[in-house]
Order: sequence, then C-alpha cells, then structure tokens
Amino acid sequence: MNAPTPPRKSLLERLDHGPVICAEGYVFELERRGYLQAGAFVPEVVLEHPEVVTQLHRDFVHAGSDVVEALTYYAHREKLRVIGREQDLEPINRRALELAKAVAAETGALFAGDICNTNIYDPADPASHKAVRAMFEEQVGWAVDAGVDFVVGETFSWAQEALIALDVIKQGEADRRDHAARCTRPTSRARTGRVADACKRLADAGARRRRAQLHPRPGDDAAAAARDPRRE
Repeated sequence: MNAPTPPRKSLLERLDHGPVICAEGYVFELERRGYLQAGAFVPEVVLEHPEVVTQLHRDFVHAGSDVVEALTYYAHREKLRVIGREQDLEPINRRALELAKAVAAETGALFAGDICNTNIYDPADPASHKAVRAMFEEQVGWAVDAGVDFVVGETFSWAQEALIALDVIKQGEADRRDHAARCTRPTSRARTGRVADACKRLADAGARRRRAQLHPRPGDDAAAAARDPRRE
C-alpha cells in the first residue's frame, strides 16, 4: 500500500527553511519569442497559444523557480479595453490560472495568482480608487476560485494603489492563505516616498511577505526595504 502523500508546505512554511524563488518576466520572454506585442503586453497568448505558456511555466520551474505564477499580469479590464478585448477578461484570467495550476500540480511548486498596476490610479480622484478596487476584486476572485496558494501584487508606482491591492487580496483570501505584496521602485520618488517606507506601510496593513523589486538610486537600500524585522 502506497504511503499517503505529505501535504504541500505553504509559502510561509517554506520560507521558514530558506529562500523561495519566484521566477517571472513572462511577458518579456513571450514578447522575445514573438507571442506578445510590445507596448500593450496583454497576455492574449494564454488563449491563442496555451501550450506555449504551459511550456514556459515548466521551463521556469526547471530553471529553479519554486512558484508557478499565473500569467495574469496586465490581464485587467483597463488593458483589455485598450486593445478592444474586454470581453475576454474572464476567459484570459481563468485560462491563465488553469495553466499555472496544472504545472504547479505536476511539479510540486507553489501556485500563485497575480495582479498589477492598473494605469488608471489617480491619488486625487476618488472615482479612480473605486475603479481600481473593482478591477482587483475581479482578478483576485478568479484567483481564489482557482485555489491559489497566494496572490502576488506587483509593479505599483503608487503606494496607495498597492495598499488597495493588498486589502482586496486579504478580503478575497479571507485569511485562508498567505498574503504576498511586492513594492516596486516608482518612476518618481514623490509617488511613494522612500521604498522602505512604502514596504513598512504594506507590512502594517497586513502583508506577510514583501519583496523590493528595485532600480536602485544612490541612498536606496533594497535589503532594508524588503527586510521584515519581526523575523530577525
């Protein structure tokens, strides 16, 4: 009789034993291979060439990634509206999650959802805050339906937009899963202030893991920005 398969370790459990690698750059690699159009970078490829996305997930795991992240970057309502494919919003998200989940299951990797900057956030316009939240709620809802281990929020220039994303992730996951938020280097220091301060705001709001993805400037400390003093 076969021994029962031990339960998979969560993100936080894995981090207790060392680093967890999450390979990314799907849109740039697929653009390099000719499956995405530079500029829009909307991942229609998950519908048009799903086998290519599946193989790229496998390639990333083979190269050492511990996480298979669904290719839902820029698969939000605003980006799809720009290219005239808003009707494909849900199919693209659900298919991307399905492809990533399958590869995660076959390789034993973690399965992550993904949301990103919306390009419509305006700190002075409350209506944009509401629209951003609605866009995140759509994507996080589909990710939770798919059974993700956690959700990554990435490439936010505005700290407040990242905080909206984190709040939606927390509500969607209903404390059943790990929270991950990534603080990306803004194009203007005025947008978020110091990166370390933005990461602290995310931690205070409930982010369980933060990673600083930075284009450093003199005086910036990427390690300090991402460090969690509660785990030292």
